[in-house]
Amino acid sequence: MSALAQIHAMSGDEVTGSDRLLDKGCDSLPIWDDLRKLGIKFTPQDGSGVKPGLDALILSTAIEDDSPELARAKELGVKALHRAELLASHVERFKTIAVSGTSGKSTTTAMIFEILDYAGFSPSVITGANILSLRKKGYAGNVFRGKSDLLVIEADESDGSLVNYHPHSAALLNLTKDHKDLDTLFGYFRAFRKNCGRFLVSADEDNLAEFVPGAAATFGVTRGTVLAEKIELDGFSGRFSIRGVKFRLNHPGLYNVQNAVAAAAACLQEGVTLEQCSAALERFGGVARRFASVGSARGVEVIDDFAHNPAKITAALSAARLRGKRVLLVYQPHGFAPVRLLKNELLDAFAAGIRKGDILWLPEIYYVGGTADKSVSSKDLVSALAARGVDARFAADRALLPAEIAAAARPGDVAVVMGARDPTLSDYARSVLDALKNS
Repeated sequence: MSALAQIHAMSGDEVTGSDRLLDKGCDSLPIWDDLRKLGIKFTPQDGSGVKPGLDALILSTAIEDDSPELARAKELGVKALHRAELLASHVERFKTIAVSGTSGKSTTTAMIFEILDYAGFSPSVITGANILSLRKKGYAGNVFRGKSDLLVIEADESDGSLVNYHPHSAALLNLTKDHKDLDTLFGYFRAFRKNCGRFLVSADEDNLAEFVPGAAATFGVTRGTVLAEKIELDGFSGRFSIRGVKFRLNHPGLYNVQNAVAAAAACLQEGVTLEQCSAALERFGGVARRFASVGSARGVEVIDDFAHNPAKITAALSAARLRGKRVLLVYQPHGFAPVRLLKNELLDAFAAGIRKGDILWLPEIYYVGGTADKSVSSKDLVSALAARGVDARFAADRALLPAEIAAAARPGDVAVVMGARDPTLSDYARSVLDALKNS
């Protein structure tokens, strides 16, 4: 939503918006200042911002049918569009590369954008996470308007909105249970593929075999027409080769190598060379909250990470395992419906990833507002994990955890704050670092 607001403000449109976090007094997030700098004005979510003459009211999936703003738009005859419908209009206007899949979209989108930019293609990007190189240039980080007709987007499957897009080219990274059941997700991706011009797909994922026939290219770390070979991993980087060209990625984890080979495959289709891909990816600065080091104290490093679904959790824990002796993990579950849907898969991910000596803390499920069935709790996860021998602890008061983590930490440990949606988690990770410094 913020990326769409920015792209229109950059084009000279008058843009206003609202957010329930602002209504709750959460006015300290950097994104608010980024939007205000572009002239975007905020209004309460009470309908007062919807006025005659408005071109359209743009809604995210989180906005419910009884929203005062939606009611006011209907009263005034202002058309209401889902954010995906607005993004689809941009996809149609550009030569668009869409990145899809249930994990790795933001990082792969950023990698493609930076490779194309390095190679002189002057692309635009619209994505859901902040690209750190853009932040350093003074942008919010999730949108940039280049000079060419190339646009790179993150095609989100969480609400099925990716079926609205008709991109010039698309890459499918993976498909695991997240947001929806697998049958529903497969339906989304089958429809999406029919809308794509050129299609690329991971050859690593056995459950994506049906998408391989007719693909312009396949990619992977075990097989594929674009294949990463001679892979070497440590806690800070990954090294590999594609068709004899050496790559170095300054980010840990096999999953980042998978993201990189997908990005290279997509860029090869646009005429970029492997040598250009290699040079750009070695310079790649990353994406906000993707295994981001907050700092170290007492020999303990604190990591801030966006992982929230089982596949992402497994990937991030594998990177943490390369980085430290023990993992001290605070996982902030988000949304009662996602926890209920993914409960068994979350339990499996933590049971496999949290090893003897590690500690997992689970605060109560993050609730931002709206209608929700609150019949599931983090306590349920803790009880089930404890029965499987995992040192999992319920944190009734998250504010007390930094001191508890500092008391439990030993030199060589990695403390990870993990979760999505809650915008205070980065500040919370810094509070863990502060507790380590002061203990």
